[in-house]
Amino acid sequence: MSLEDSLDGVAPPLVTPFDDDAVDGEALAAVVDHALAGGVDALVPCGTTGEFASLDPTERRRVVEATVDAAAGEVPVIAGASATSVAETVAAVEDAAAVGADAALVLPPYYHTGREPGGNERFFEAVLERTTLPIVLYNIPVYTGEPIAVETVSALADRDRVLGIKDSSGDMAYLLSLLRETPAAFRCLQGYDALLVPALRMGVHGGINALANVFPAVYAELLEVAASPRGARLGTEAVVPLFEACSEYGFAPATKAALTHLGVIPDDGVRPPLSRVPPAGRERIGEAVDRALEI
Repeated sequence: MSLEDSLDGVAPPLVTPFDDDAVDGEALAAVVDHALAGGVDALVPCGTTGEFASLDPTERRRVVEATVDAAAGEVPVIAGASATSVAETVAAVEDAAAVGADAALVLPPYYHTGREPGGNERFFEAVLERTTLPIVLYNIPVYTGEPIAVETVSALADRDRVLGIKDSSGDMAYLLSLLRETPAAFRCLQGYDALLVPALRMGVHGGINALANVFPAVYAELLEVAASPRGARLGTEAVVPLFEACSEYGFAPATKAALTHLGVIPDDGVRPPLSRVPPAGRERIGEAVDRALEI
């Protein structure tokens, strides 16, 4: 499958399993195997659900390399490569390229707020000028302080190596504006799991969704049946209950708790400042997973 075609499907932003606070490569390979068996179209290590902000550069490179190795060319790998400066972002993108990633997922600078939209465009242009990988933009204003302006996305969408955008804003009006204001070849991807079905019905190309770690086959089916009553049922009865738990406990902790419940990974540990899901939450998550897999 080509990189471009993979963006018309579903890709999990992979969790980063830990063993006594060290990256657990064996468990990560198990997550990749689980995702591939479920029929995903691409893999995204070192995203938000992968706790990229809690990994040092050496660990991030190792996680991307382990994902590439485990994928073994079956699907493309789109590596999270975000930082607050151009130089650090460039280094992350080039590290990902060096270990075999097919593309990079890049945030605008976080922490800096109150900047005018042209600043984000200049940031991405500077990264593109100094790197070689194709790039997928990443809009998640809850962590960056503001969305990537539609005008900025539209301007960047004309660049050959800017393939698309993952939108995790939860703002459907914004996402629909992107569909209107970008070329047909530019992929608009839903990153807000609970809105995947309506977004697909409105013409969004695919999704990069945390819960595709847990039940990848459900997401693979959703891409095929989104417009049908079956698609609506999968969205409301399988995805939304677990998404609500993730919203309460955090996506990395809740997704790891779900994967531990399934026996995919042995430990649901996360790094500070995140915390494990408490026992009552793990029970709730386990029940939601079991119900989803029965639908």
